[in-house]
Amino acid sequence: MKIAVVGAGAMGSLFGGRLSRVTDVWLLDTWEEHVRALQEGGLHLIEPEGEEVIKVKATTNLEEIPKDIDLAIIFVKSHQTEMAARMAGHFLKRDGIALTLQNGLGNLKVIASVLGENRALQGVTSEGATLLGPGKVRHAGRGPTYLSTRPDISKQVEEIADLFRKAGFEVHISPELDSLIWGKLVINVGINALTAILRVPNGYLAEIEPARELMGQAVAEAVEVARAKGVKLPYEDPQERVKEVCRATAANRSSMLQDVLRGARTEIDVINGAVVKEGERLGVPTPINRTLVALVKAIEESYPVRI
Repeated sequence: MKIAVVGAGAMGSLFGGRLSRVTDVWLLDTWEEHVRALQEGGLHLIEPEGEEVIKVKATTNLEEIPKDIDLAIIFVKSHQTEMAARMAGHFLKRDGIALTLQNGLGNLKVIASVLGENRALQGVTSEGATLLGPGKVRHAGRGPTYLSTRPDISKQVEEIADLFRKAGFEVHISPELDSLIWGKLVINVGINALTAILRVPNGYLAEIEPARELMGQAVAEAVEVARAKGVKLPYEDPQERVKEVCRATAANRSSMLQDVLRGARTEIDVINGAVVKEGERLGVPTPINRTLVALVKAIEESYPVRI
């Protein structure tokens, strides 16, 4: 199977690097310094067991990707999803699949609008990674990855899952991922915005009492929105689950914190913003999440003048 990873940041590099051990993989990204480091020195992947250097194929040039790719894994930020889907359409085979393992809500719909519903696949992962610098990634948290399936692509999905397992990922297949997608969203709602605003690793949210209280309030609103949608979350106690994730990934810098630290646009609109939007539609008030959205957007707007 030939794979192209669109968006070789922390998560894209983690998946692309591990998959490169077992199959033909290309990593496509616009960050020239990172791509050059991958080309010249390979991916330096730091696992709890130690550091490994993995030889990878990486490029900033779409035209270098072969035109017979079986699977495109989309790992770009949500505001880049349409562009990434159009890139995937440039090199995917006629029956090739684009898999999203991105954060937030709405990415599958965007990909399907570009490539067609028959070529778009939803996934959700609990893996965590931090980009430490050009060519260097820390595997910051391990967890299962789930892939959706349909009768028309079930064989392809099984092949993808087997390949992921060979690369060292825990993978499960499920025809319905709404519960898992919302389960991850609720966790991200509690962690991402607050770590970005406070500029702290995940673990401190469970230790600093005012932060813990805000996290709990944001999570409670997201849970109410999920309940109003009729979504059953994949865990019994959302509050405790978010704190467990904070502790399990204590040293990790959330993706939103990483964005803020490098002055990049965040995914606040598809995380906390998605809860606000759905809350408005369903008549569920979400004042804490609305405030978190406003604060993160204010941070983004003030990048050029921050002290």
